[in-house]
Amino acid sequence: MLRLRSETSLAWVHRAIGAMDEILIDHAHCEKKAASTAINLIFRYQDKPALMRPLSELAREELEHFEQVLGVISARGGEFGRQAPPPYAGALHKAVRPQEPDRLLDTLLCCALIEARSCERMKLLSEHLPDAELAAFYKGLLACEARHHRVYVELAVELTGDRDAVLSRLEALAEHEAQVLAEPLPLARLHA
Repeated sequence: MLRLRSETSLAWVHRAIGAMDEILIDHAHCEKKAASTAINLIFRYQDKPALMRPLSELAREELEHFEQVLGVISARGGEFGRQAPPPYAGALHKAVRPQEPDRLLDTLLCCALIEARSCERMKLLSEHLPDAELAAFYKGLLACEARHHRVYVELAVELTGDRDAVLSRLEALAEHEAQVLAEPLPLARLHA
């Protein structure tokens, strides 16, 4: 269960399909950023052994996905490059409480929500893309995205020892995430 508090509209799907080259570049940036986030958490929280292996594995898988998306971009005749990022992740992370251990908990849960939203939107792309090969590519990523969501939630539960408190906080952050996505954005992005 992804625990999202809003559903992506078909209007986003149609817009994304009409701008797939832009969406793919954004997707590559998202995978790169996800790997970087996992690695940064390893460095920031070296005193939390429970984080080390799961985040290391997650970072490697995110980098594999980054390379896969680069391959798709190249096969379509495109080129990876800079792109204006959407405000999604920054706006989502504004809800992170500044004091530890709340900061770590909220960061893990924000990461879980980003993975959940990626999974939801990749599922929609897999179901609606007219390009069967690209649809299959997105379908092939779904299990990993859902697992990444689950890893972040499970790490939060393991670190706090209080599943009910974690799920309650996740629900509050999911409400915030839904509000972040409710803001219209002119960019075609995976999280816009």
